[in-house]
Amino acid sequence: MSRFFGGKKKEVGPSSAEGIQKLRETEELLTKKQEFLEKQIADQVKIARQNAASKNKRAALNALKKKKRLEKNLQQIDGTLSTIEFQREALENANTNTEVLKNMGYAAKALKSAQTLGVEDVDDMMADIQEQMELANEISQVISEPQGFGQDVDEDELLAELEELEQEEFDQKMLDVDVELPELPEAPSEPIAREKKKEKTEDDDLRELEAWAT
Repeated sequence: MSRFFGGKKKEVGPSSAEGIQKLRETEELLTKKQEFLEKQIADQVKIARQNAASKNKRAALNALKKKKRLEKNLQQIDGTLSTIEFQREALENANTNTEVLKNMGYAAKALKSAQTLGVEDVDDMMADIQEQMELANEISQVISEPQGFGQDVDEDELLAELEELEQEEFDQKMLDVDVELPELPEAPSEPIAREKKKEKTEDDDLRELEAWAT
């Protein structure tokens, strides 16, 4: 029947932050009670010493008995504080892990949202980019070529014209060449004079010999 009438709703427990705060408040309360018990124990020790000094044995024993009860309570509080401290640290670690997991889940969702394209979509996009780049290169090549603007030139005609210009240049250089005959060196005058002088001397000697012989 509970299904038809809604039943008992599931109670939602306190958050980890609220639990940590409650445990800290309990720790603070127990710490104050711990300090109070320590003060009472010190007081009972003081009373026991005073009564022992005044020979009031009964009062001294009662003080020591009360001190024992207080020490037992203090020991229980120490154990309770240790348990609460352990529980608080565990809850804090759980809270930290929860926050870490929550942030990791949030980051995973953000990453999923950022990656809206699949592998096939990326491949198609890269293919489109490549196609557009090739088209742009073809357009640039067509624009840079002179075809279609009345500038078609026969390559053979250009080569013939070039050869004609080279021949004219060669002929002009040949006409500009100044052919100069090398100058003959002057005949040495001094050796010839010596030779003539030598011949004259020989002729004189020959005439003298002939005159002597006759």
